[in-house]
Amino acid sequence: MKIDNSLPLEYSTEENRLKILGFWIFLGAEIALFATLFATYFTLVNRTGNGPIGGDIFEVTPVLIETILLLTSSFTIGLGINAMRHGSKNAMMVFFIITLALGAGFLGTEIFEFKHYVHIGAGLQVSAFTSILLTLLGTHGAHVTLGLFWGTFIVLQVKKRGLTPETTNKAFIYSLYWHFLDVVWIFIFSFVYLKGMM
Repeated sequence: MKIDNSLPLEYSTEENRLKILGFWIFLGAEIALFATLFATYFTLVNRTGNGPIGGDIFEVTPVLIETILLLTSSFTIGLGINAMRHGSKNAMMVFFIITLALGAGFLGTEIFEFKHYVHIGAGLQVSAFTSILLTLLGTHGAHVTLGLFWGTFIVLQVKKRGLTPETTNKAFIYSLYWHFLDVVWIFIFSFVYLKGMM
């Protein structure tokens, strides 16, 4: 394995560069998935039948908490990658653990929000609107859940093996995934919650 020392460690081998390119292609498929869900949401948003509309069920506080937690986690993972590039294994691990804690807080708030929706009569089978809303939010939440497990394994690998071309590549790819989830959330916050509250 030939290492190019002029590049950051996560890009330092041809295999690593190909893995990063491959992950960008994967993210293209994820964009298509969420674009389909958003298109379906925009098509069904007014199909409420006898069920509630967004303004009836959306609450500002949990949405703001979720947004602050997830956007802050995007900042901390960026700090983690910066620490990784400076060779600081401990700082990188601390920032990744903070990111995971923020992600877990987001997920806990989202679960609370789902329980609230069901409690007030906005379940999956109430209307087309509630069905696609919960599907969109649930798909994003499932991605965050996967991200929490994935990030935990990254931290454990870095703790055990240190900052190697392999572990830094995995950590960098993971950071791309996490930033992607934050971008999706910005769209959810803007076009689902804010628009639904107006």
